[in-house]
Amino acid sequence: MFVPAGSRDEMGSVVRNRFNVMERFRRIITLRGYNLISTPVVEYASTFTNEFVEMKLQDMMKWFNPEGEIEVLRPDWTTAIARALATQEKTPQKWAYQGSVFQQSTPGIESHQIGVETLHLPELLGEGECLLMARSFLRELGTGDCLVELGHTEIYESLASKLDLPKPELERLRLAMHDKKKDEVFQIAKNGGSIEIASELAMLVDAYGSLDVLTQYEERWKEQKNLLQILDHIKKVAQVQKQSGNEEILIDLGRVKNLPYYSGIMFRGFLKETGEECFSGGRYDRLYEQFGESVSAVGLAFDVDVLAGRLVDSEIREKICIIAEVDALAFTEGLRAEFQDAIVDVQIERLSDKDYDRVFEVCNRNGKFEVIER
Repeated sequence: MFVPAGSRDEMGSVVRNRFNVMERFRRIITLRGYNLISTPVVEYASTFTNEFVEMKLQDMMKWFNPEGEIEVLRPDWTTAIARALATQEKTPQKWAYQGSVFQQSTPGIESHQIGVETLHLPELLGEGECLLMARSFLRELGTGDCLVELGHTEIYESLASKLDLPKPELERLRLAMHDKKKDEVFQIAKNGGSIEIASELAMLVDAYGSLDVLTQYEERWKEQKNLLQILDHIKKVAQVQKQSGNEEILIDLGRVKNLPYYSGIMFRGFLKETGEECFSGGRYDRLYEQFGESVSAVGLAFDVDVLAGRLVDSEIREKICIIAEVDALAFTEGLRAEFQDAIVDVQIERLSDKDYDRVFEVCNRNGKFEVIER
């Protein structure tokens, strides 16, 4: 049968590896004191299109309900969780989730995610916990070394806010910064009335690399207290990573936020072997302002499909075939106890395309079942 464009059937190892990733994630977050949370897969579109989130309606899977309101398939976990937790008691909280998000702008429409959200924790503690949890989880998966990239929303925002540009031009500038188009960044920013700021923003396109980038910009911005405070905070987050044994840290001072609710540190993780992005996240205190709340909030999400694609199953299980007639099915079920942790496949006859480590046959001799190894 055909399925709609973007939908797909999945079988075998693809599905098995995904569930394996999720099972190991649950183990890690349980040991680190997280509670599980789940939100409806169907939400009101306004939860995601309001001025605090500004996701694009055209990117969502949507329809009108009988009352004429627009409903959507969940396009974002963080926003949905914020809606669910907005009225919760303001005590330190750590939440974890797993499930799908749906966006027409991504290949396949459905993306599988797992992630964490921490609320009401001191700034550095929440950010450090998210990144340390990520490192612990990736080590559990055995996916290899991970490069952690750190950035901060307020570097670009503090400079761009001084430009006299209409909103469409500010969006063009943000996209040019995102795409690292240095010349275009300078030209757009220059039209905002300041060659000095235009030059600074253009320089930020290349402010990418090792921790030495922080040292360079500490000297460059030594007279700008607000920017020095941001650099100091990034340095503290990086130090927590280094002290935990992770030396693979990158700095991107020119990174811009892709959603309005990000409001501080941003981070991404890349698998060192392939360069694939395996997680992303950051601080999003402003998201709760739509509910009239002031909340310290930070989280990150893993791309389950990327991780499942790199998963190496370290548990090699013995594969056993038991050949038996239908009247011996209850007897063969009892035999499973003798092969604990092995994969036991019961067949009427041996299938030639199956690769088994051992094969047994159940024979009925004068009303008594016997087991013979072949």
